[in-house]
Amino acid sequence: MSIGVVVFPGSNCDRDVQWATEGCLGMPTRRLWHEDTDLSGLEAVVLPGGFSYGDYLRCGAIARFAPVLQSLLDFASRGGRVLGICNGFQVLTELGLLPGALTRNRDLHFICEDAQLQVASARSPWLRAYGTGGTLTLPIAHGEGRYQCSDETLRQLQDDDAVALRYGSNPNGSVADIAGITNPAGNVLGLMPHPERACDEAIGGIDGRAMLEALLS
Repeated sequence: MSIGVVVFPGSNCDRDVQWATEGCLGMPTRRLWHEDTDLSGLEAVVLPGGFSYGDYLRCGAIARFAPVLQSLLDFASRGGRVLGICNGFQVLTELGLLPGALTRNRDLHFICEDAQLQVASARSPWLRAYGTGGTLTLPIAHGEGRYQCSDETLRQLQDDDAVALRYGSNPNGSVADIAGITNPAGNVLGLMPHPERACDEAIGGIDGRAMLEALLS
């Protein structure tokens, strides 16, 4: 079984993900061009960071119509694991696999720094290794990472125990300090921080390793 990494025109973190999953963790990884529709043989699919389709209109708004994502809807409905990182998180909200929206950062500036995070819920397999209340540090790099949703949606996320990660010090104005959420089933995770950039002690720590290892656990 292997991992699929979707590549859109404008993706710039697809090779980072492949380097982490294949190079650091030894997971067979297949790159999926945005026009591919065959997800057979894949254990999980990652939507990486970047600027899919140049982020024209708004982040992820065009990517949601890519043929590969129509196959992803079925893949996720059958319990396949889906991880959306940064732009990938934005795409998942546009696609409707996750609720809410990612908008311009509170101060309207691009942010690139390490973020202290707390695991709000380890219900999902993605975060089970950290435990609820666990802390980790992952880099963030985004201009539109401010998570917003209605009060009703926020209550539903909390009722579903679907708030996965919260910022220790909210860098972008996200509602309820949210840095990542899951779907009710827990097999789909979207987050703004980059776990693939924290898999090697020499260049950025290893706090992201357990999250990526969950792709095949």
